[in-house]
Amino acid sequence: MTQQGVRWSAEQVLALAPDAASRKAGGKLGAAGPWSEAGSSDEGTVWGLCKGSGSKPYQTVVDVADVAGPAYKCSCPSRKFPCKHALGLLLLWSGGDSAVPSGKPPGWAEEWIEGRKKRAERKQAEGGSGAGSADPEAARRRAERRAEKVGAGAAELEQRLADLVRGGLAGVEQAGYGLWEETAARMVDAQAGGLAARVRELGAIPSSGPGWPVRLLEECALLHLLDQGWLNRERLPADLAATVRSRIGLPTAPDGPPVRDRWLVLAQYDTADARLTTRRIWLHGADSSRTALLLSYGAAGRAPELALPVGLALEAELSFHPGGGQSRAALGERFAGPVATSLRPPGVPTAQAVARYGEALRDDPWLDSVPVTLDRVIPTPDGDSWQLADADGDTALPLTPVARSRPGLWKLVALSGGGPVRVFGECGHRGFTPLVAWPEGAGEAVRLC
Repeated sequence: MTQQGVRWSAEQVLALAPDAASRKAGGKLGAAGPWSEAGSSDEGTVWGLCKGSGSKPYQTVVDVADVAGPAYKCSCPSRKFPCKHALGLLLLWSGGDSAVPSGKPPGWAEEWIEGRKKRAERKQAEGGSGAGSADPEAARRRAERRAEKVGAGAAELEQRLADLVRGGLAGVEQAGYGLWEETAARMVDAQAGGLAARVRELGAIPSSGPGWPVRLLEECALLHLLDQGWLNRERLPADLAATVRSRIGLPTAPDGPPVRDRWLVLAQYDTADARLTTRRIWLHGADSSRTALLLSYGAAGRAPELALPVGLALEAELSFHPGGGQSRAALGERFAGPVATSLRPPGVPTAQAVARYGEALRDDPWLDSVPVTLDRVIPTPDGDSWQLADADGDTALPLTPVARSRPGLWKLVALSGGGPVRVFGECGHRGFTPLVAWPEGAGEAVRLC
């Protein structure tokens, strides 16, 4: 359940939007004008009727207290999740009792609420009845066949990399992207999705600006290292072998006992390509001090279903995946829905953040970045770029090109006002990407992505 009387802020509501267009459209519906019969219950359900283009208003209901994260139902035809009407209703609710008073849900909302309760009870009663029904011997044979395919693909990729280096990089620009896409397709056939993704990234480097041959050679070396790691995985330490399997693209299951904690939702953002939308949700454990990454996926053009409001905390169990320095985890049993919290992760100076990334590379040489919270830093111009400078020292971290292109940079500058702030983000070889920030002293988290 949510804390009684605690309502989310507009920033936390908009963090649930699947894309910028939904965020904008939902913002327009966050006023009382289009809504009628709006209300909320002590159990954490919000409902209302939203006037649309037709004669019949859209019926919208949201369960904000669900331990699995917010749940939504709307009679509109939108395929987005949540739709603009759900976002608008939550924005209206965040404004207080005057717009969305407490009351008894109408029949159409009550029917949805009761249906969810019955499905949850049925799922709990069924328990793990399907567990263990798979044939372990058949699963072992499938794993062996896939390993053979991946091995053949890695050996073929090694030969292609050797041919590339032997022929020199001068002709790569003329060869075009087709060469890389054909190689990536071969890796997909070999069931090595991680290798395919890295090959496609290689294809984007030629002609990408000054120094591209150096960058291409560096990435080829990392790809060669990954190939060799797979081909010689029996000789690797267990954690490094698990990291190689994950980077190759083989599925891994969480390993070890679950960690129960109050998990602060630090940040949530999506990346998309023609095939898939990937959502990354960063969490921080209040008692364990662990940082965890939840990954969820949606088909191209559709947002993943898992969404957690930034700045709130939920009590839950997480199970971490194997591998050196692994942050990825699976969300297990949830004991309470997201609630307001004053929790903040402890921060470190910029020099220590860089040191953390260096240490992490020993366990995972293919790691692009690590999650880090910087304490008392000031966003400062640096020529045509920006950096985060230590307020109490003489070191600084440059912002990544991605961070400099986002509107979140100006939100960070405004929040700082020339003073120190605490910032959570990703620190890697390209610099630092800020995702959320807090002002000095008290204050809510400000989403930057």
